[in-house]
Amino acid sequence: MRLSERLARAFLRVTGWRCHGEAPSRRCVIIAAPHTSNWDLLWMLAFGWSFGLRPRFMMKHTVFVGPAGWLFRRLGGIAIDRRRTGGVVKQMGTEFAGAEQLHLVIPPEGTRGRRDYWKSGFYHIAREARVPVSLTFLDYGRREAGFGPEIELTGDMTSDMDRIRAFYADKRGLRPENFGPIRLLEEDELTRAAQG
Repeated sequence: MRLSERLARAFLRVTGWRCHGEAPSRRCVIIAAPHTSNWDLLWMLAFGWSFGLRPRFMMKHTVFVGPAGWLFRRLGGIAIDRRRTGGVVKQMGTEFAGAEQLHLVIPPEGTRGRRDYWKSGFYHIAREARVPVSLTFLDYGRREAGFGPEIELTGDMTSDMDRIRAFYADKRGLRPENFGPIRLLEEDELTRAAQG
């Protein structure tokens, strides 16, 4: 067991958090939800390290300048340049293609404030990279963190999202009022097109 794993487990135990589940596949997109507080990053890192993982997460390339860049890379940050041709989905597809192991953590809410929709990037990245989606959670109400099921996305967005909605239905963020509906804008667009 690595030092980071031992320290993370000790930290979580001392702070009263319990962990559940088993580590996911070597290559997957990890949904981090609910995401309602700045504290979520600290707990997510500790939780991932406690399972022996090195969680990776995307950040704007501009924050990787100077000493802060070294720190963010060390913590698992991946620089994303939105100006590049092909966009973020293609960039991450390429990143997965060249990696033997990659646990990409994405908070699909995209912000700590309440939103009407989740961002669909996690869905499209997983489909592009042909990797499963691992459902993880930080439940502040019960002080529990865990890995839930790992699902292979089918391309039937509504059906896939129904499975995700069912999993997160009873999870509580630090600020529950900031946890909005678990829905993608594209689902509504598909519904409107079908009714069209």
